[in-house]
Amino acid sequence: MAFDAGRRTVLREIATWGAVAGLGLTDALVDRVLAQAPCPDPASWGELLGRLPLYGTRPDDTPYGEIVGGTGLDARLFTDLSDLEADRLITPTDRVFVRTAYPASLRSRPGPWTLRVTRLDGTAAAPLPLSAIAARARPMGAHLIECAGNADPRNFGLMSVAEWDGVPLAEVLAVADAGPAHAVLVGGVDEPQESARSIPGASWILPLADLESLGAFLAVRMNGAPLPPDHGAPVRLVVPGWYGCAWIKWVDELRMVGPDAPSTTQMREFARRTHQDGLPALARDYAAPVIEVAATPVRVERRRVDGETIHRVVGIVWGGAAPTRDLLIRFSSRDAWRPLTVCPPPRTHHTWSVWDYRWQPGGPGFYDIALKPADPAVPARRLDLFYYVRRVRVD
Repeated sequence: MAFDAGRRTVLREIATWGAVAGLGLTDALVDRVLAQAPCPDPASWGELLGRLPLYGTRPDDTPYGEIVGGTGLDARLFTDLSDLEADRLITPTDRVFVRTAYPASLRSRPGPWTLRVTRLDGTAAAPLPLSAIAARARPMGAHLIECAGNADPRNFGLMSVAEWDGVPLAEVLAVADAGPAHAVLVGGVDEPQESARSIPGASWILPLADLESLGAFLAVRMNGAPLPPDHGAPVRLVVPGWYGCAWIKWVDELRMVGPDAPSTTQMREFARRTHQDGLPALARDYAAPVIEVAATPVRVERRRVDGETIHRVVGIVWGGAAPTRDLLIRFSSRDAWRPLTVCPPPRTHHTWSVWDYRWQPGGPGFYDIALKPADPAVPARRLDLFYYVRRVRVD
């Protein structure tokens, strides 16, 4: 029995050997045993000798904690995932990734912030002051946000977890007296700009019937403080479990629309990245841009345990419709997939969970670390395409 096998496989191998043959080691019993079993003692990982860099086709030279790439639509700030621990899952505010920076036009916007509200018949309801939203704001929990274009294999740092305060969108619409409709367009400020990577326009359409199940809300605080400018101040949309392109920033419009409303420029820009079937012309044909189960390593540690050098691979798992506990991992396309159990068991799928794995490389060289759900029925399109593979070099 390999030391680095998942605990689930360990239990089943014990059963196969007959040590607990009379217990009837069913899947349900394995789940109960695992839920009660303690996670490995951190001291069992021995002495840290150093880290091996993870990268794609070249070493990671991504700058962290600073805006790079330009201004507005071209601005980026990458989150460093390499120091994540199971007891430190919230990203500090100054390290939360940025995909589009604060529009210059907002720096001189006069007067208090209000939201335009348009009913289905085209008439305007009374503008909704931000103060009416802020007065109702309460903790909405910790949620992961990931850019649909989180594609850089050096880091995959367009992803973070923050705690949010806000008001459910359905409640906001009731306060705004928006009236009945099929869906609501949530619009934000996104000023025209010459950009090689993005097009102007920031709005998303959400079906009213789905607002409660989605848990969509308008956020006014992040990590206990008012939203920073680059993160949508003074108010942004949050849709838990959806890619960040739907989390509209600098919200200033709520427009009620019918079933034949066209998809917005923002929805069309991100159609491919959110795995749509073609380019949906109507918003009703746009599939929910959900984040399916995904996983990636964030660091590889070289350690010494009882005089032996071993490698500890630390990574994260996120997304999906329920917490994911059982993964498979491999280090080469020639390798067999090996079981990996996330410990402690994830309590939520709204954030990420940290896993680790004891690995003994077969020798020096390059290794490509890939993961997938142990259950083949779990949707994981990006993992199926080896999207989050990371490379490590062992000397």
